[in-house]
Amino acid sequence: MSSAVAVVALVLALGVGSRLLGDRLRVPSVLFLILAGVAIGPEILGIVTRETFGDGLAAVVGISVAIILFEGGYHLRIAKLRESPRALFRLVTIGATLTWLGTAAAVVRFLDTSVAVGLLVGALLVATGPTVVGPILQVVTVRDHVAAMLEGEGIINDVTAAALVIVVFEVLIVGNGTAMEVLVGLVVRLAIGFAVGLLVAGAVLQLLRHVTRMPGTAPLHARLVVLSAAVVAYGGAEAVATETGIAAAALAGFVLGNADLPHHDEVVDFLDDLSVVVLSFVFVALAALIDFDDILRLGIGGVAIVIAVTLVLRPAVIYLSTTDERFTRNEQLFLSAVGPRGIIPASVATLFAVELQALGRPQEAGLLAGTVFLIIFTTVVLQAGLARQIAEFLEVSPMHTIIVGAGRVGLSLAERLEQDGENVRIIDDDPKAIERARERGFTAVEGDGTEVEVLDRVDASGARAVIATTPDDDINLLVCQLSKTRFDVDTVASRVNQPDNVDVFESLGVRAIDLSMATAWSLENVLERPSLVRWMNELGRTGDVQEIEVTASDLVGKTIAEVNAEIPDGCIVGLLTHTDGTTEVPTGDHELRDGDRVTFLGQTAAVGRAVKRFHPHD
Repeated sequence: MSSAVAVVALVLALGVGSRLLGDRLRVPSVLFLILAGVAIGPEILGIVTRETFGDGLAAVVGISVAIILFEGGYHLRIAKLRESPRALFRLVTIGATLTWLGTAAAVVRFLDTSVAVGLLVGALLVATGPTVVGPILQVVTVRDHVAAMLEGEGIINDVTAAALVIVVFEVLIVGNGTAMEVLVGLVVRLAIGFAVGLLVAGAVLQLLRHVTRMPGTAPLHARLVVLSAAVVAYGGAEAVATETGIAAAALAGFVLGNADLPHHDEVVDFLDDLSVVVLSFVFVALAALIDFDDILRLGIGGVAIVIAVTLVLRPAVIYLSTTDERFTRNEQLFLSAVGPRGIIPASVATLFAVELQALGRPQEAGLLAGTVFLIIFTTVVLQAGLARQIAEFLEVSPMHTIIVGAGRVGLSLAERLEQDGENVRIIDDDPKAIERARERGFTAVEGDGTEVEVLDRVDASGARAVIATTPDDDINLLVCQLSKTRFDVDTVASRVNQPDNVDVFESLGVRAIDLSMATAWSLENVLERPSLVRWMNELGRTGDVQEIEVTASDLVGKTIAEVNAEIPDGCIVGLLTHTDGTTEVPTGDHELRDGDRVTFLGQTAAVGRAVKRFHPHD
């Protein structure tokens, strides 16, 4: 008993240490988790073996995976899924099917095994999962539609894989039924899981209405009730049919996360902390069970499968799923290069390897475990471990813009900026304002924007711009001062409510917008230039304006006439800003110089293509 306790303590310590190291080095923690597990496993130190946890490991892993998927579902917001619904739908249907069958074909072809075993391995490797996607998105900032693809795929395909594997095993490996029953069994298991998940989520919502009537202990009770929901959903579904608990836990988390849940922030913080501990334990424990002999026996066939899964199937799946123009070529390449496998393949592969051993098929058991763990190890090390470097190389991590103030002005600005493709983060100390911002799909942090630690929490030092939009000039001025002096932000702008304060803001190098003058200018435009006003209000839908800097690209030395000849119809060069700050409407003879700024205006699609023509990574 004391030995087992010591091992558990060591595993948890290594897990937490891996998380701290990953956060410090800005590398997904799963890389260090899997390396820590290998280090204490039988291949190196021998502290953890298959006998260490006995028969209880499967149950612990099952509940842990349920908690992780529940937490992942809780964070999966409907608003984010709406970013690219068609692309995500194709990814989890056509893409998952292609991954399953393509992986199965590669396993049969390169490892000379049966179709049934190939389909079993392929079903396992459909899953990616929040256990690897979450840590990646903590260190890599991507646009919402890209994050939605990774998060949605992780949750949905984990559920699909968990149900598909058990059906393939029972029908094709054990022989309990016909091939047609694969589809029927999959649908039935998903239906059972979803039904139980909905029932649990409904019961929890009713229960929490009574919990909130006890203000002193309500936050604690809310956390405990939500935790019990994850475990009850998993256990209840498993009691009805095996391998349905994953679907139940994921759906219960998704429903509760998108409901108007009391004490939402406290629950989110609790689930985040809990998932770190659970993920650390499970990943290290399962990594310790990797048998390198199983992997080495795959030989060159194993290498061929890795290439087929990562370099052939993954890019093909992403290309077929992201035909939407919203995804740039570099974002497609990033999604193709980042599809690591996680807990579901590892835990289920371990279980079914034991089942195959019990059926007297040790060779197939070794092939199953070896192939799955080879893919997990390779994708975690190369794809998760290098995700930040891949994102930086492909330039898919947009610098973020911070807005302090979630009032009408701040939210309206945030909406316009996000329509232009900006990555916006909002700060406000009013919980209700933060809730409204989150309901509209924005990333919002509750806190005082004049405090250094709050600005540091939203990474102000890496911000493209900080904009103060509160109705209090003293607050706005302090935000701007901190942004300039403490975080060295290049672009700082502010709403100025009292015209007499404009000079104070501008003396700090802040771009000050006098609210009264801006309102007067807008009203003047309504009266004198109504067509321009209507068009400006349509920006981001039918019309757009984008500005790019002339660098040492093929723009330098060109005349405006030559640029106009290369950009699409429906777009013109409207303004030219020189390095000395002067701006003019250019003639065709103007020659562009390094450092000039060109403003394109016209139809949204045409402006977008013009920007990509000269700045392909924007």
